[in-house]
Amino acid sequence: QVQLVESGGGSVQAGGSLRLSCAASGSSYFMAWFRQAPGKEREGVAAIYLDGGTTYYADSVKGRFTISQENTKNTLYLQMRSLKPEDTAMYYCAAQGPPWDYRDPLLSQKYDYWGQGTQVTVSS
Repeated sequence: QVQLVESGGGSVQAGGSLRLSCAASGSSYFMAWFRQAPGKEREGVAAIYLDGGTTYYADSVKGRFTISQENTKNTLYLQMRSLKPEDTAMYYCAAQGPPWDYRDPLLSQKYDYWGQGTQVTVSS
């Protein structure tokens, strides 16, 4: 079992930055950030293979968002820069349970554990 608690969301103007955190209890080899805007499907934003640090990003956030881990604190981060109004959404942390599936790391169906979400609002 993995429990996930997100924090760090808030309101920011376009062009600003936020850093989301996800505190994890339990272990997983694959973790990711997803987001869901009202009326839209949940989409994968970034994922990381924790044993090696390989990262994956959605095209819409490449060059602006960075996913990272801090093993000593068992914490996942999402650094978001140059935020746009279209980044407004509820952001969720997710983790895979075994067996590990390395394919399509930005598909929500690959993840077994989810946090409660943290809201990010970007104003123009």
